[in-house]
Amino acid sequence: MPEGSIYPLQIRTEVRRSDIDAVRRIVESTGFFHPYETAIAVELVEERLNRGPASGYEFVFADSNGEPAGYTCYGLIGCTKASYDLYWIAVAQDRQGLGLGRILIEESERRIAAAGGLRVYIETSNRPLYVPTRGFYLRCGYEQEAVLKDFYAPGDDKVIYGKALNPRFDSEG
Repeated sequence: MPEGSIYPLQIRTEVRRSDIDAVRRIVESTGFFHPYETAIAVELVEERLNRGPASGYEFVFADSNGEPAGYTCYGLIGCTKASYDLYWIAVAQDRQGLGLGRILIEESERRIAAAGGLRVYIETSNRPLYVPTRGFYLRCGYEQEAVLKDFYAPGDDKVIYGKALNPRFDSEG
């Protein structure tokens, strides 16, 4: 486990103008994302700031020592009644391995369930770089549900994970 601490830790859902730069910094620090992907992460923060809840993007930030150390972005999937996408989960590189990702995903799931959500879906790449990410999702109780071949690029499949938030929920709903 890396040295350091995530405590004191504050969870918040309000999006601040300063989160534009914080999200850029967090996403870039991971070394996982292309510049165009970082731009999309930032655009979602801006969309939430500009449109509020009507944007459809919800955020959970984990502030450590007064600075965002990680975040999630999620939202109800259009044309569904209770299925949500977890669009982004990112933890600053220097805060990884301290349990912050699990805290963020569990808080997001709790908020999704409180809003009536029954299922959460996450997508990621099958590139070797993402082996730890895919393992993290499995450890958090997600199951691989689909693989879309060559989705992102030739040889770069999309892997989709899902999790039922209500153990009584089944496919017959």
